[in-house]
Amino acid sequence: MPVKLRLQRHGKKNKPFYHIVAADARAPRDGKFIERIGSYNPNTNPATIDLNVESALKWLANGAQPTDTARAILSYKGVMYKKHLLKGVSKGSFTLEVAEEKWAQWMSEKEAQIQAKVDGLSKAEQVAFEKQLAAETEVNKTRAAAIVAKNTPEEIIEEAAADAEEATEEEVAPEADSTEETEA
Repeated sequence: MPVKLRLQRHGKKNKPFYHIVAADARAPRDGKFIERIGSYNPNTNPATIDLNVESALKWLANGAQPTDTARAILSYKGVMYKKHLLKGVSKGSFTLEVAEEKWAQWMSEKEAQIQAKVDGLSKAEQVAFEKQLAAETEVNKTRAAAIVAKNTPEEIIEEAAADAEEATEEEVAPEADSTEETEA
């Protein structure tokens, strides 16, 4: 009985959620399976992957073949790298402790990359929120000014315009007098 590690689709339309399962290759995609070894949610950013590494390693060691997507997920979580290291241990290239140390170092680097992505996304989201808030504040100010202008009587507006016009005439007049004095 050939065993495959594959995804089993769940969730509603346009919101997929997958179980990672070990199943008989002849069974239908969403049908009977042998063991559920994890889950994969592509709806979040970054995608949420919950995986039982030891169970996945056991199935890979027993000859289970992962599908392309399942292989990518296993590689992302370090299962394929750990399988590679354990193969090196069985050949005598290095000890199990060295292999575990290399895998732990790889996992810490991977977690740092994932955390950096999450931090970058949250920072970008915060910047976008602040930009939107500033734009909304500007729109609110212009609306408030329009409402004030609409609700004030026309006489007050005309008086304010006349006062502003007189002030500009007074500023222009002294400059004209000073130019006449310098010519004489």
